[in-house]
Amino acid sequence: MKSRLNLTLTAAAFAALALTGCNSVVQEKVAPNTLAAVKATAVNPAALAADPVWAKAQSLTVALTDGANFGGKGETKATLKAAYTADTIYMLVQYNDPTNSLRRGPYQKQADGTWKKLVAASNKGGDETEFYEDKWAVIWNVNNSIKKFDEQGCAATCHLGQGKPYGNKYTNSAGELGDIWHVKGARTVPVGLGDDQYVDHTRYVPGVSNNAGRKNEDSAGDYTPIKLVNGKPEFMAKDGKAANAGGGYWVMPGQQVPFVDNFKPGDEVASYVLNGLKNDRADLKVTQTWNNGVRTAVASRKLVTGSKFDVQFADLKAKYGFGFAAFDNAQVRHATGDDPLYLVFK
Repeated sequence: MKSRLNLTLTAAAFAALALTGCNSVVQEKVAPNTLAAVKATAVNPAALAADPVWAKAQSLTVALTDGANFGGKGETKATLKAAYTADTIYMLVQYNDPTNSLRRGPYQKQADGTWKKLVAASNKGGDETEFYEDKWAVIWNVNNSIKKFDEQGCAATCHLGQGKPYGNKYTNSAGELGDIWHVKGARTVPVGLGDDQYVDHTRYVPGVSNNAGRKNEDSAGDYTPIKLVNGKPEFMAKDGKAANAGGGYWVMPGQQVPFVDNFKPGDEVASYVLNGLKNDRADLKVTQTWNNGVRTAVASRKLVTGSKFDVQFADLKAKYGFGFAAFDNAQVRHATGDDPLYLVFK
């Protein structure tokens, strides 16, 4: 990115330069594939991209490919910005997403009065691309421990095949660790969070380590499934509305009530109750919206959390390797960039 100063300044613009200084016009040069976090006194996540701090931050555009959906091409572009205060880092994420997908595995009432959980015919196990949610994720190279990260980016943790339709995620050796920010549109965003996870070198063993190296910082789940009891969901949301008629595709914590079947065939209801997240797993705060095909989110976290599973932004002169991925209504088939990315602090 080349820094340049327009030499054909008007008298008014020249006067403004004298008052504000050149830094308000000339951006600091940043290396390729690098996200430069700008210093701020405060950031308001509720304002999303409208917060004035983002006008001062340089953007990093990342081309994402090979995902499911995204208009059928499996491609989109993400624009990232970063800011930080005395104790917190903020990331603004925006990317094109043609649909706001929240219909994650609902129960649907059938014509004969029974209830069925919706699963795509193509899903042979853990590979849903129809009845799911939109997500995005960041993986950080903790302490530069992932040895091939600088050559392969987050692909260094992806391993195709191995008994799964889209492979497994793990690092290659003991001691290599990645910090995952996993933002789930229908499981964590409704409670204002992203899932703070991590990835280590654990291999995939069916029935033992089904998620291979991808793990949670807290053992409590982000949601509890609603079981079918005598052919009907055990619980429903307190408002009693069908999800496809003004209700929700999840039940908020504490809002579940015993199921009363006042629904008609074709109605859908949630198949899980949100738990919220606790302890280290709740480190990542997220505000997110979707409008006219564009997803916008602001994620924030303390610069230093103290958790051994987190990247610690303690050295503001260092650079921190990361990768970014977006999921369009897909469980695992995410669109990613090819190159390693880096965060620096201005």
